[in-house]
Amino acid sequence: MRAVRYRQPGGLDRLELTEIADPGDPGPGQIRVRVHASSLNYHDLSVVSGQMRAAEDRIPMSDGAGVVEAVGPGVTEFAPGASVVSTFFPTWLDGGATLGDFATTPGDGVDGFACEVVVRPVSAFTHAPRGYSHTQAATLTTAGLTAWRALVVEGGLIPGESVLVLGTGGVSIFALQLAKAMGARVIATSSSDEKLARCRDLGADELINYRSEPEWGKRVAELTDGRGVDHVVEVGGPATLAQSIRAARVGGHIALIGVLTGIGGEVPTAAMMRKQQRLQGLIVGSRRNQLDFVRAVEVLQLKPVIDRTYPLEQIADAFRLQKSGGHFGKIALEF
Repeated sequence: MRAVRYRQPGGLDRLELTEIADPGDPGPGQIRVRVHASSLNYHDLSVVSGQMRAAEDRIPMSDGAGVVEAVGPGVTEFAPGASVVSTFFPTWLDGGATLGDFATTPGDGVDGFACEVVVRPVSAFTHAPRGYSHTQAATLTTAGLTAWRALVVEGGLIPGESVLVLGTGGVSIFALQLAKAMGARVIATSSSDEKLARCRDLGADELINYRSEPEWGKRVAELTDGRGVDHVVEVGGPATLAQSIRAARVGGHIALIGVLTGIGGEVPTAAMMRKQQRLQGLIVGSRRNQLDFVRAVEVLQLKPVIDRTYPLEQIADAFRLQKSGGHFGKIALEF
């Protein structure tokens, strides 16, 4: 069967489409899945570009969606023909965070989903939302679930609250859609007026171009009559955190889910302490979080925004688009 592997040292030119052995029949507690789609995340880009070092010859991609072809002895949760979507942390089933690394994450610590067939434990998948295509389902594992956990699981979002989303990548657009579907007011930022217009089409209430308005934290405060927003989905890290602290209200929640501007830097601790804010780092979520998210997606009838899809053999081109920042929402692979 076809699969993509990457060679160390990393780099997009090190991605290689190859033939590998079929994984065979599932054993006890396992399912065999024909993978039809995956989607790109910043974590995947970091791995294949060599920023995050993973094993030699690893099959990349943390997200995968497809159809169950067979189930092993003792499996009752799935049946052949079921549409499924992968989990980011297959061993984190429920409760608070228990993992501080990516040793069990597909595409990093173990082989991922840039291949046609996998055999994995039941915990490596959940059912996909009813009515979703495989490509739509493949956007939920990382980006969708991160937005859900940031706003709902950890943030406790309720109707009438306000949410600030930074940029127009996969997590931010999911957060915008979720917040609007749950009755929140959303302020969106981008360096592109064209992308901001698309945010408006998705329901964003206020728009800020952070290039023309670099003190966007102050602008957010003005837009909220000096109060600040209840929730910030913080994807930038050190270069944006100070503005996010300024933008959030006293007692507000800042979910740090990305480090697009670097892995270290100064934090205005006095300002955060004075405002008694909760700054929480988080990475995706548990299998239970995903089960809850899938049910919510079905009820809310939320559909992901997919900018562009590529065949498996053009995976490097897909990552080049992601690296350029030219996309809006998600980029997906179909195979």
